[in-house]
Amino acid sequence: MKTNTKIVKGKLFYLLAIGLSVFFLFFFLGDIWIGYEAKRLCQEAKWEYQKTDCVEALIAQLDDENQGFRTRNHAIWALGQFGDSRALPVLQKYYTGNIPDKEPLDGTISQYELKKAINLVSGGINITAWLWRWGIK
Repeated sequence: MKTNTKIVKGKLFYLLAIGLSVFFLFFFLGDIWIGYEAKRLCQEAKWEYQKTDCVEALIAQLDDENQGFRTRNHAIWALGQFGDSRALPVLQKYYTGNIPDKEPLDGTISQYELKKAINLVSGGINITAWLWRWGIK
């Protein structure tokens, strides 16, 4: 009887270890993807607006009314990911507080994305940024 209990406990331990390993693998891969995408958007904005700083370039992209809403919404998302408080005034400028049930990404500045970005640049917790955020200008 004791051996059966040990066998069951051993199998449960291995299942738990495998489950945690898979969770952390997906968390790590998701974190890498988020960092890659934020850096890519930064580089594109820096190139287009001839800026040397990610936050300044992304703010210029958000303020550029010649850009489509999708591009401007991506800039909002990236500003939130970088978490730099310099972006707060410009994000607040666009935020109305009226978040509709559905927002077309190509049809308007996303109030939902603005709310999330404002939270992150105001000191909100971003558990994925620790791995990729360092060393970014």
